[in-house]
Amino acid sequence: MWIFGYGSLTWKVDFPFCQREVGYIKGYVRRFWQASEDHRGVPGKPGRVVTLVPSTDPEERVWGVAYCIAEKDIDRVMAHLDHREKDGYQKVDVLFHPQNTELKPWTLTIYLGTDTNPFYTGYTPEAEIATIISRSVGPSGSNAEYLFQLARTMAAMGVEDKHLFTLEAQVRNILEAS
Repeated sequence: MWIFGYGSLTWKVDFPFCQREVGYIKGYVRRFWQASEDHRGVPGKPGRVVTLVPSTDPEERVWGVAYCIAEKDIDRVMAHLDHREKDGYQKVDVLFHPQNTELKPWTLTIYLGTDTNPFYTGYTPEAEIATIISRSVGPSGSNAEYLFQLARTMAAMGVEDKHLFTLEAQVRNILEAS
């Protein structure tokens, strides 16, 4: 079984896996449109984490990391990830395109926060998201730390993500000014 990480699963891998591949899925954009009361915020003062939103361009790419879960670990890993991604995420199967062009694309599972869950915020101006992120802290740490780690990971992979890097710059400016 394969799982695709496009947020914290790109850098916070707390489960066993037997293979890792960098690559992308098509038809989505990464957005900080998912409220987090369980990891990067608290009830009444949620932070923001990423979800994927359908793109108007079916060729739009979201880069991330695919992890192969060994047969013997599937039940345990899925139970762990179901708990970790509990606030409004559902499992969806998508086609993954590995960066290694010697490998053919394959179907894998992603956790997706859709507009049908209570934690989905929908479009929010980036300046407002940056303010929320700069002030939010939850059981897993500061929301800014989540943003900065995701930006570092994507930058190291050579990924262009205007939304992510705009928020990174805005949050850094807010934190430096305070």
